[in-house]
Amino acid sequence: MDGVTKLFAVAAGGAFGAIARYLINLSPVARVFDSFPLSTFLINISGSLAIGFVMAVTVERFELSETVKLALIVGFLGAFTTFSTYEFEIFSLMRERQFVTAFVYAVFSLVTGLVAVAAGFELGRRI
Repeated sequence: MDGVTKLFAVAAGGAFGAIARYLINLSPVARVFDSFPLSTFLINISGSLAIGFVMAVTVERFELSETVKLALIVGFLGAFTTFSTYEFEIFSLMRERQFVTAFVYAVFSLVTGLVAVAAGFELGRRI
């Protein structure tokens, strides 16, 4: 596969991932809590679950082309998950002196994300 095809695979997946993230941030989920960034949290956790699942399925069950893997993992999931936004939200909470909320959000996201990756991987292995 040539470099241009790889770039287009990542770009196409990334476009859809970014759109999915944007739509979730517009949804009512984004406004459930005033001070806790729930939509970003759910995006990161579901993205963690998805990457674990996709990795397990593509490593242990089905062989996908490199183009499809790039589109799904690097493109879609890379654009869908929002680690940089997550970090900025923690920073913003700290600037607003909401230290407990910032700490809970950071730790809860990290731990739940790791559990979601493991769960997605295990789910992918079992299908």
